[in-house]
Amino acid sequence: MIKFIGILAISTLALAACNVTHPVAVVGPSDTVFRGTATATFFEGGWFQASNGKTSCSGRYAPSPEVKQVTFTVRCTNGLTGIGTATFENPRAGGGEILMRDGTRWRFIVGQNALLV
Repeated sequence: MIKFIGILAISTLALAACNVTHPVAVVGPSDTVFRGTATATFFEGGWFQASNGKTSCSGRYAPSPEVKQVTFTVRCTNGLTGIGTATFENPRAGGGEILMRDGTRWRFIVGQNALLV
């Protein structure tokens, strides 16, 4: 029993330390491209950050193996904020849209397809 508890504790610590990072592209007005990464952890959920060299935007989301769609808030260093919705095709790829408070709609791409933008 003690051996099982030790293995369980080590497994839990290993999972807690697992971060999975994927490329992200966010396409804003006038086809302005923000590039960055999205990181997901087993216990903490996920977050993304992307920059176009002048402005950085970031957000947090709660990925789940059972839910393929997430909603998240976005904050940018230039003061813009918005709400995004992304659908994950699989744990490594997905995309969606961010509706910024100023009414603009931005595309959100996670995974290898983000590298093609």
